[in-house]
Amino acid sequence: MRKAGLNVEATRFDLYDSLEKRDDLAALYETLTSVKDKNGNHAVFTAMTSVANPDYERIKADHFQQYHYELIPETFAKLPGYEGTWDLWKEGIEKRLIRPQFHGREHLNLKFFMRSLQTGNHQAMTAFNNRSFGAITDRIFPGIGYTEAFSFNEFRENDAFKDIIVDGLNAFEKVFGFRARHFAAPGAREHRTLEPTMKECGIKYIDNDFLKAEHQGNGKIKRSVNYTGKTNKQGQIYIVRNCLFEPVQLPNVPEIDWVSYALSQIEIAFKWNKPANISGHRVNYIGNIEPAVREKGLAALKRLLKEIVRKWPDIEFMTTVELGELIESSKSGKKHSLRDS
Repeated sequence: MRKAGLNVEATRFDLYDSLEKRDDLAALYETLTSVKDKNGNHAVFTAMTSVANPDYERIKADHFQQYHYELIPETFAKLPGYEGTWDLWKEGIEKRLIRPQFHGREHLNLKFFMRSLQTGNHQAMTAFNNRSFGAITDRIFPGIGYTEAFSFNEFRENDAFKDIIVDGLNAFEKVFGFRARHFAAPGAREHRTLEPTMKECGIKYIDNDFLKAEHQGNGKIKRSVNYTGKTNKQGQIYIVRNCLFEPVQLPNVPEIDWVSYALSQIEIAFKWNKPANISGHRVNYIGNIEPAVREKGLAALKRLLKEIVRKWPDIEFMTTVELGELIESSKSGKKHSLRDS
């Protein structure tokens, strides 16, 4: 892709990220089990998961006229070098090391993706021919990023998004064997008109920005302030990520001490009697393209976790769904056991 003129250094995701392999998962699991909270529970990731990838072969066979997808176990099964990765995913779920929740059906804006292919856009076609959808910097629709699955120009586009959410949540259950209850939109650009559909499909907890700029269509923006525990008209609970931990950045980005930065944010959250909801991305722990990336990210994560249990010995590790249930029980006055989740 670089030889074809694509700027694969545009973002750290384009430069370093890939589908995780067994070594990535095994190293992550070792890091999460290196600490225990006051209840004897190790750290746990809520893995916001897009359950589908483009089926490149079928899309090409249809001459780019129709989108087709495959579920993530199919992707793992067809790629060389990924043998046994899906089995390790399932092991991580069973051992409560990772708990997948819904990040949309695919991390891709289909209007952007398909129009780019249909018009023969050089970047999109180069990525496609390399079985990727990275390093696409052209913007063929104003205000829509190609990874923002629920971004739109015209409000009526949300009707198609509702169908994608229903299909995606059914696919999530097919893949993992249980219904998702927490939703975080790719690119965080969804409109609240989708929330009733989510509710009907079992979503009780929704990621939301503290300061959200919600697109209304045709360039209009509506702003809102959110906080963890805020409820919408459907009774769904908003969850806001208030701690950022992204230890792997592009080489030209100035280095900062991400462990100290995250600890300071956790301290502020606890000072105001709020849960510390730590946000980070897969790219920090992937070594397929550059092994040093995984080593750096996991070393920082282990240091952070050990500092957390040292500084706050009464810490409790939990998934976002467990957090949502705890908030619900506090609102209703009922006792709730996290181990029931």
